[in-house]
Order: sequence, then C-alpha cells, then structure tokens
Amino acid sequence: MKDFVVSARKYRPSTFKSVVGQHSITATLKNAIKNNQIAHAYLFCGPRGVGKTTCARIFAKTINCNNVASDFEPCNECESCLAFNENRSYNIHELDAASNNSVDDIRTLIDQVRVPPQLGTYSVYIIDEVHMLSSQAFNAFLKTLEEPPKHALFILATTEKHKIIPTILSRCQIFDFNRINNSDIAGYLKYVAEKEGVDIEETGINVIAQKADGAMRDALSIFDQIVSFSGKKITYQDVIENLNVLDYEYYFKITDSFLKGEIPEALTLFNDIIENGFDGHHFINGLSTHFRDLLVCKDPKTVQLLQVGAEIQEKYAVQAKSCDHTFLIRGIDIASECDLNYKTSQNKRLLVELSLIKIAQLAEKKKPVTNGT
Repeated sequence: MKDFVVSARKYRPSTFKSVVGQHSITATLKNAIKNNQIAHAYLFCGPRGVGKTTCARIFAKTINCNNVASDFEPCNECESCLAFNENRSYNIHELDAASNNSVDDIRTLIDQVRVPPQLGTYSVYIIDEVHMLSSQAFNAFLKTLEEPPKHALFILATTEKHKIIPTILSRCQIFDFNRINNSDIAGYLKYVAEKEGVDIEETGINVIAQKADGAMRDALSIFDQIVSFSGKKITYQDVIENLNVLDYEYYFKITDSFLKGEIPEALTLFNDIIENGFDGHHFINGLSTHFRDLLVCKDPKTVQLLQVGAEIQEKYAVQAKSCDHTFLIRGIDIASECDLNYKTSQNKRLLVELSLIKIAQLAEKKKPVTNGT
C-alpha cells in the first residue's frame, strides 16, 4: 500500500515566497538576512495553523544555507539544506515545551546550546508552545536567552502570548502572525486540488475556507477529509454534507419569507432545518451572519467584506436590494438577543421561533397600508 502523507505536511511551504498570507513577516525576515541583522531571539505569536513553525523552519534553513539565492531564499541544494529537508540536520533543534516544561529540561537545553554547530553558521533552537514552560523554567532560561553564544539562535512560538512573562518578551523580537483570509486559503486549496487531480466546485472551496477560520492547516485537514468522503470529484453538496454546514439556500429562502411576511413559511423552513439534524443555536448564528452579509452588500465600499464565491455573491447582491438597512439591523439585533438567551432558555425551539416571528413582523410593518373598503 502506498504511504499516504496528509496535505498539511505534503504541501508545507519550504521557501518564504510559498508562505501564504504572512507577507509582511516573511519580507522582514528576508530583510534581516539581507542586511545581516539577525537577532539572537525571536518570538512568533498567533493563532494555530497560520505558519509560525513553518516560518521558523524556513528562517533556520535559510540562515544556514551555503548558497542563499539572490532573493534571499534557501537554495534547497547545498548540504545544509538537504540535511534539513531530510530531517537529519544537527543545526536545527525543535523542542515541544508542552511536554518539556520543567527546569531540568531547560538546563539540558542550556548545556546543549554551548556546543557549536558541525555544519553551517547557527545552531537554531525552535521552542514550540513556549507559554507552557513553568515559571521556574522561564527564569532558568532568562540568562541564556539574553546572552547566548554567538552561534545560538532561539525562535519561540506560541498561540498564547499573554501567558509569557514580560522578562522573556523584552529579550525577543516579536512577530504577530495574522489569521489567513478566506480568499488566500481558497487560492491555496485550488492549487492543492489541482496538484492532487481533485475536481472541486469553487463554492465548496469557499465553504472549507470559512470553516477553517483563518488556519491553513485546518483547511488542508478538512480538504483531506472531504477527499476521503467524496473521492476526486467534489461538489458543493458533498462539502456541506460532510462538514454538517447549513446550506446557504435555507437562509435565502427564510429571508424571502420574512420579506413577504410569511410567518408559517418561515416556521416550516426552520422545522426542516431541525429535522435535518441542525440545532437552533447553529441556525440562529448563521442567520445573524446572513443578515450581516446582506448589510455589507448594500454599499460598494463594504462589499469586499463578503467572503463567498462569485455565484453566491450574486445571490447576496440580488437579495440585498430587497432589504432595507433598518430591517437588517433590527434582524441582527433580534437574532443576537436569541443567541445570548439560547443556553439559558428552557424551551430553545420556542425561543428561536419567537425570534423568527419578530423578524417577519419587521417587514410586515413596512408594508403600505391599503383600505379594505
């Protein structure tokens, strides 16, 4: 049987230019190499799956590369780069602080730091989840972090910067990684799908990007999961079925029923949603998001904030013309109030249904009054 490698590992960037969504950080690191202004300690902060450890590895590989390219990327051909790519480099050491968080572990690291590299210029120590170190371990690390040997360089990575003591922060250059936007994630997923020979609908890719919530690793893991479910041809329906995502169509239909003042139709649609296995809390949060997306479609300046595929975007543009600002803002307000009260409510279904009735009545009040006689 052929060995399977998950996409998050198989397509992990190996150069700065292949890192997605962190241009300012990769540009700064390349300039540091270009100007020979390499600090002895860096702190990479940010959410999970956005490229902290990946950038640390690329930076470590580049500063030890024997033939750095003119654009300050690693050559991936010299002995140092090859050793790194084949996981046999003695210059780059990775430590998981979650499971090596005691004073003894740090003392072992300090002893190791004194040994100069056998190949290349720097011994690079990448310490992941550094916020997990005990306070005693942090204190034991301070002196070495402030005045390491010339050949030693530390790159600390964390998802929880606020847990790191100020004396550590003051000794590091701090880089804050951002969540990757949906369009960048979708673009990279298209590239991966093409490489893997997977035919996936663009609307499906956008759903994966939204579900990943700014984390490229999560997006690639979800992509692998859906390929396992559907094979090499993936439709939008396959994606929402596998991820248990509520179809956009439900929100468009229920909003149309609000605009017509059709309370029975809105309640029937909500009943269909419940019978399909979705809970009311999930639905009401989605309805708030749908109203928000309609609101940003009302103005050309904010339409760029709508992160969906072109086909769905057209539907939003059409429906937004039928909704006035007051209806959408009051609708978001009612849905948000329902969201806040959902967990404490004794009759959750009734709470959502009452909210739907209130929203439908908003549009009913806007209808012109006609004489019956």
